[in-house]
Amino acid sequence: MVGMAVVGAGAWGKNHIRVFSEIPDVHLKYVCDSDPSRLTRLQKSYPQSKMVENINPILQDPEIKGIVIASSAISHFPLTKEALLGGKDVLVEKPMALNVKDAEEMAKIAEGENRILMVGHLLIYHPVFDRLKEMIDSGELGKVHYIYTQRVNLGIIRQDENALWSFAPHDLSVVLKLFGEAPVVVSANGESYIQKDIEDVVFLSLHFADGKMANVHLSWLDPHKVRKITIVGSKKMVVFDDMEASEKLKIYDKGVGNLSYDSYGEYLSLRFGDITIPNIKMAEPLRAEAEHFIQCIQSRKQPKTGGQDGLEVVKALVAAQQSLKQKGFPISL
Repeated sequence: MVGMAVVGAGAWGKNHIRVFSEIPDVHLKYVCDSDPSRLTRLQKSYPQSKMVENINPILQDPEIKGIVIASSAISHFPLTKEALLGGKDVLVEKPMALNVKDAEEMAKIAEGENRILMVGHLLIYHPVFDRLKEMIDSGELGKVHYIYTQRVNLGIIRQDENALWSFAPHDLSVVLKLFGEAPVVVSANGESYIQKDIEDVVFLSLHFADGKMANVHLSWLDPHKVRKITIVGSKKMVVFDDMEASEKLKIYDKGVGNLSYDSYGEYLSLRFGDITIPNIKMAEPLRAEAEHFIQCIQSRKQPKTGGQDGLEVVKALVAAQQSLKQKGFPISL
């Protein structure tokens, strides 16, 4: 049995508690939260777990091999650092830190202590992501020109972070993983309509060394709930719509053909082919993420979303925040 603990039992932490309690050969021994009333409610549903208000008993327990840090973003760095130095493997929620210095230190400590540091970039564990990565790497889409994503809805209005830091880690992790490289220039524009200095809507642009682009639209002030990623290649185009119940992925055999010539000059021929909806076996991404963490603990292999992946996302977030405060001024990385 792999001894596990979840630190942070809020809205998202509860999902981790549920998933890890369901995995065979995992003993969710501890749930940690600073709110005793929350722990009292959880104890009824998870009588096999000890409810504690601080991380100390967890760090002192040799049976605990892995810790999930699902507390507030500001606490990710100190708690993760303490856990890594305490000899525990860590799955920390996104963003892994709120500045580059802390993220770099976390990755360095994990390497120095020979610990697993995994970042909760959930979409990388979505079954559709593997198909997207396969299509890009195999050349099925041709040369990828650009990606754009939409993550909007009329949802929870947060007071401790803006739409960029709340939503963008999901999309940034996907874009960087699909492209296999970090951006060279980041810019962002946004506005605060509900609360002063907390942007409700953000338009984020990324430019890459070889000319590829990505644009990310983020908002919790929108009439639609949209979770969509569009990839445009020279051969094919693909749309991943996570709000679709079954047809989440559509592949469009569309593109621009070779130059043709006539007496009046040259023109480009457009190609309109079939739309393919592949059959992809769905599975809960959070369950897949949790199982991957357990596998990494047992095998000591590096996770698909390790500390360096988390660091690159934090670098892009910090640059985007700088650009946001400068009304879209491009920031070089």
